[in-house]
Amino acid sequence: MTATERRASGALAAIYALRMLGLFLVLPVFALQARHYPGGDDPALVGLAMGIYGLTQALLQVPLGMASDRLGRKPVILAGLAVFVLGSSLAAWAPSLPWLVAGRALQGAGAISAAVTALLADLTRDEVRTKSMALVGISIALMFALSLVAAPLLVAHIGLGGLFALTAALALLGMAVIVWVVPPEPALHQAADRGGLRQVLAHADLLRVDLGVFVLHAVQIAMWMAVPALLVESGVAPPEHWKVYLPAVLASLLIMGGLLFRLERMGHFKAVYLGAIALIGLVQLGFLFSLQAPSLWGVAVLLCLYFVGFNTQEASQPSLASRLAQPHQRGAALGVYNTLMSLGIFTGGSLGGLVARAWGSAGIFAVSALLMLLWFGVAWRMRTPHSASARP
Repeated sequence: MTATERRASGALAAIYALRMLGLFLVLPVFALQARHYPGGDDPALVGLAMGIYGLTQALLQVPLGMASDRLGRKPVILAGLAVFVLGSSLAAWAPSLPWLVAGRALQGAGAISAAVTALLADLTRDEVRTKSMALVGISIALMFALSLVAAPLLVAHIGLGGLFALTAALALLGMAVIVWVVPPEPALHQAADRGGLRQVLAHADLLRVDLGVFVLHAVQIAMWMAVPALLVESGVAPPEHWKVYLPAVLASLLIMGGLLFRLERMGHFKAVYLGAIALIGLVQLGFLFSLQAPSLWGVAVLLCLYFVGFNTQEASQPSLASRLAQPHQRGAALGVYNTLMSLGIFTGGSLGGLVARAWGSAGIFAVSALLMLLWFGVAWRMRTPHSASARP
């Protein structure tokens, strides 16, 4: 990487990290803490509160992604972070679960993922973009690991409302990074073709990637409505869950780092891509069968394998989407990509709550395994980045 590419990758990874740390701090404790709010005895409403963030994200990713193609990436990112701060503040104040739903919805309206990813693609060359996107993915994974350690400790002292207030502060810090640290953005998008969305929606390989990110995040959110309880049944109290999560995440990063870049350089990108999908699907089946007699070591190994697959996809998917799209259509393409990701978050929370109410944890893991099988079948026909054209 050049100095500018290193600076852009580090700064934009920090933006993702600060924002995702705020979101991830809530994830491990949300299902348990939401029960203490008025209305928190309804699993479906708790699932809606967890997933509604993804719905409002989905509604705004494409408009804000296209706006960044025309108006510039940084103004859109700053505006989105400001909205996210307002939503986090509302969630911090929320006296009941319906108000918490409203705060989560407003958080989601700060839909900046497409603009941030497009800016990173603008500032990096094709040959280093997977590495650059992987830095973002690794930062997200590290924030997830940190949140798993910190969330049970913090929520005991400041409560769920305090976690949302901390989320708002982290987003404000992210705004400062955008203004003073991120390199100036190129001007190529300011004269972009406004008809790019139709071409993006007609691109078969981009649509395969979009379906993949939908399933990836739907399964992530849904399974986290069951995994904490599975750890409790394995004999691990909630404040000690981080002792399982953290080693699993760190071990997965070491495995991923040793495989992804090396195999991609050897021309095996598609094999890694499909292997990660299959791995996540097998993990869901492993969780399903472990419900009969959960063991701590069994759950820990399954979590490590899950994070290997998840982190590999987090690194490879946005890079793949940005390489398939034309440069002047990246905002639109990544807007669609992040819309499907956000819809996955919403679906995972909402559908996960309904499935949990009807069939319990077994239903969650069974539905997740079926979704992964569907994704594997669709991805099988995907062209590799080396042979895929940037045109549909």
